[in-house]
Amino acid sequence: MGTAGTFATGSAETSAGLSNGSESPINLRLAAVRRLAYEAADCGLLSADLAAGIRRVKGAKRLGVHVGNWLTAEQGKRLLLAVDDTSLRGKRDYATLAILLGCGLRRAELTALRVEDLQQREEHWVIADLVGKGGHMRTIPVPDWVKDGIDTWKTAAGITAGTLLRSTNKAGRIWGTGFSPKVIWEVVKEKAKECELPSLAPHDLRRTRARLCHQSGGELEQIQFLLGHVSVQTTERYLGCKQRFRNAVNDRIGLEPDPLGTQ
Repeated sequence: MGTAGTFATGSAETSAGLSNGSESPINLRLAAVRRLAYEAADCGLLSADLAAGIRRVKGAKRLGVHVGNWLTAEQGKRLLLAVDDTSLRGKRDYATLAILLGCGLRRAELTALRVEDLQQREEHWVIADLVGKGGHMRTIPVPDWVKDGIDTWKTAAGITAGTLLRSTNKAGRIWGTGFSPKVIWEVVKEKAKECELPSLAPHDLRRTRARLCHQSGGELEQIQFLLGHVSVQTTERYLGCKQRFRNAVNDRIGLEPDPLGTQ
């Protein structure tokens, strides 16, 4: 067996032997090795056949599905009500959470959102022609309650064009013309802590929006359009429709102790 074959066999065995809960580190290291082999072959330091053999090494398979984090509708309402909307910053924070929960934008999409993106289609407000992850374009319907929150923020901040959400300083005034993903993290983390919702991330609000749409009767294809997913399997993971934890299938299987007083 040649060097490439020996390397491939050894790496595959290493992947198989270490794949118990450590798929990501293994695959990251293999990706680095593949890239190094490509660069070495490109510089003439490694034969093309050997580089090809190295790049054919398969990574460790991930077994199971990562369990995401979702909020119920009641928890989502609590999160929104935790915002003090009497201040300028509070109005900004409410608009931020409303867009995340109601429209399911990614952080990068939210920071790039402009006033001009809000348009009407078929007598309904939308975020028009949003270019998201991978350069994919989609148009997102904006619920009335989300639009109300946006309008309240715009009016209070005096924003008529350009970037929709802006940073504020300690004096409660607009500071600069931008809005960073770090601020979004801080808003979600702060309000989640007040609502006793631990380990909540901005992306969890995107998952929540998808699941609530599905629970209210939304079609899987329509939810895929809203989220901008290329694969419907990705949308299914967001919905968690493969496994239900509330009223789980094993909650009541006849083995539960009888309620007190019924024995």
